[in-house]
Amino acid sequence: MAAAIETLAPAHERALLVRRARFLAWGGNAWHFVEFAIAVAAGIAASSIALIGFGFDSLIESLAGFIIVWRFAVRRRDSEAAERRAQQLVAVSFFILAAYVGVESVRTFFGHHPETSWVGIGLAAFTAPTMPLLARAKQRVGHALGSSATVGEAEQNMVCAYLSVALLVGLGLNALLGWWWADPAAALVIAAVALREGRESWRGEACCDTY
Repeated sequence: MAAAIETLAPAHERALLVRRARFLAWGGNAWHFVEFAIAVAAGIAASSIALIGFGFDSLIESLAGFIIVWRFAVRRRDSEAAERRAQQLVAVSFFILAAYVGVESVRTFFGHHPETSWVGIGLAAFTAPTMPLLARAKQRVGHALGSSATVGEAEQNMVCAYLSVALLVGLGLNALLGWWWADPAAALVIAAVALREGRESWRGEACCDTY
């Protein structure tokens, strides 16, 4: 078996990695849509911008996943132009998230105070430990393929993990201590992280310099 693995052609190995990248993207998207529906519904019910932002982050992550599926369509698998375009699209999705969450967080400070959401707390508690696992799997594939776009998309999953932790803290402080301001404050932290990741992805810093 070991000998057979060693004689695999590079093209065959790359084909396996491409299939794995597409599988991870589709699998992640399936969860992101569920996550989006739960988070937005709970966020609207509790007037929580952090929770709504978390939901829209999930939607944007699914967009990034579809970008990776597009990136590794048959005609684009070895295209440097497609790699760069995919990388830029992933970066744009980060910027969209940062802008939305940032604006809505500021509005929350001067508007309606968010209420307690135990559904949101449960969702964040589940997502915080699971998203890094998905991110690491995508990073490994992205580095093996030399694809900055794939690694950049994996970074979105890590942003989701950061957001989950911030969301858990914000919602928890609101629920336990009545600190309503912790909700939009947590969202502002995530907006800053998303902006940073977007800049790195746009510059091509998410992976190696080779595509």
